Amino acid sequence: MTSTLPAETGIAAHERRIVRAAFAAGVTTFAAMYSAQALLPSLSAAFGATPAHAALAVSLTTGVLALAIVPVSVLSGRFGHARVMIVSTVGSAVIGLLLPWSPTLEVLLAGRALQGLVVAGVPAVAMAYLAEEIRGERLGAAMGVYVAGTTLGGLGCRLLPSLALEAMPWRWAAETGAVAAAACAVWFLRALPAARPVTPRPLRIRSLARDLGAQLRSRTLFALFGLAFVLMGGFVSVYNFLGYRLTRAPFELPPAVAGFVFVLYLAGTVTATLTGRWVHRLGRIRVLTVSVLIMCAGVLVTLPDQLATVILGVLLFTAGFFGAHTVAGAWVGAAAIGNRAAASSLYLFCYYAGSSVVGALAGVMFGRYGWAGLAGYVVALGVIAGGLVAAVASGPRA
Repeated sequence: MTSTLPAETGIAAHERRIVRAAFAAGVTTFAAMYSAQALLPSLSAAFGATPAHAALAVSLTTGVLALAIVPVSVLSGRFGHARVMIVSTVGSAVIGLLLPWSPTLEVLLAGRALQGLVVAGVPAVAMAYLAEEIRGERLGAAMGVYVAGTTLGGLGCRLLPSLALEAMPWRWAAETGAVAAAACAVWFLRALPAARPVTPRPLRIRSLARDLGAQLRSRTLFALFGLAFVLMGGFVSVYNFLGYRLTRAPFELPPAVAGFVFVLYLAGTVTATLTGRWVHRLGRIRVLTVSVLIMCAGVLVTLPDQLATVILGVLLFTAGFFGAHTVAGAWVGAAAIGNRAAASSLYLFCYYAGSSVVGALAGVMFGRYGWAGLAGYVVALGVIAGGLVAAVASGPRA
């Protein structure tokens, strides 16, 4: 827990504890948020639900989270970043431990929506927290560590239940992921530095609306918000239904074997930690453009019914997504107009709204047209992302 994490090189010693806490927060958040994703085929079988219906266990969580992002960020100004993050991690861990024992799918979906509301505190605050605590070029590296934490959380919450399904019913398999997420929450609480004294800020709705409006009037920020929506939507679309493809014909892999595909999340961990260095050498636009192209290429590589090409395609797709997300997330903090928390909140609102809305529509595409239809849908999102990158490139530099 005290060893040096990837990308901490160059970060001042007094900032390392902050970065470790952010890393743990990333692990905790994604472990709670996407814990149901690897279990979607099992939910379909247990409750007789279609893939699109079962996928609401992911879409509802991220949708409610998106709606909560801005209000929770306002609360952080009144109560402090640390308090909001602590309540969020503890609350989401407790809910996660109870969810596997839901008697019906409807109860499970309601619990997942509640978990989305509670878990919102970490993503609403973490990026702004880093932007305030860490300055200059070190911010990009610190943001990379945080995003790397989200990739490891996403990997763990998918891989553990998948492996557990081979030896136990889905409820106990889900509980293994919940216990792991709770352990990460404890890690976060221990790593978080002592909170600074907070001077409560009044909840001024007009001031908030003015700050949000200022961010939306920025051409650069508006395009970055759009990128968050389409890229995260495409990413969740692929991972929501990847398990269905691998456990059905022609692959028909056992759930535990299919679950190993989530190890490809480590590609995102690597790109997230290295992106800060690439940006320093090549510039934001080049890294962002290449990342989007790699995403689109990766989706197309998954089309043949060959396991090797599916794995290679998902590897490329995952690496490209986390590279793009790391660049865009750090850029929002640098380009923010006045209130960084407002800019970060809007970015994350679009990010998780994309996960919910675009991911839900992907269920319709997959149900009607199979994997080829889903791949075409995601590539179309990549084309939109390319247009948004061009808009950012033609705008003023932050």
